[in-house]
Amino acid sequence: MELTLEIKKYIDRSVLGWLATVSGENEPNVSPKEIFNYFGTDKIIIANIASPRTVQNIAQNEKVCLSFIDILVQKGFQVKGKARIIKKSSADFPEMESVLTKMTGGQFPFSTITEITVERVKPIIAPRYMLYPETTEAEQIENAKKVYGL
Repeated sequence: MELTLEIKKYIDRSVLGWLATVSGENEPNVSPKEIFNYFGTDKIIIANIASPRTVQNIAQNEKVCLSFIDILVQKGFQVKGKARIIKKSSADFPEMESVLTKMTGGQFPFSTITEITVERVKPIIAPRYMLYPETTEAEQIENAKKVYGL
């Protein structure tokens, strides 16, 4: 599935994503991911900074789910797909590393990258937008700023 401009916009606006994986023993794991970006037309890449469980789980089960939102607008996406671990020895690693290193400024070393090939996407929106359809994004931002003390 191709990543739309809207999905890319929310990746750019999201500070944190949550990656769900499952071990070979069907034990779920959710891990926060700070350094992630889109790559090509149908892939999302994530720097594996401190992610040993994520890497282990993907080796046993390639199915993953990544969720990310703009915390002020309270909209984003849930992405499901198949993941693989890209090692430094991979031909793809240098180009992916370059994208992610720009985000870290070189401050967070990583030796592998999780590459997700996107298969399904669904929007995430705060319940307020559904319960009160007249809610604007500007109102939602103001409300979120109050809740978060910003």
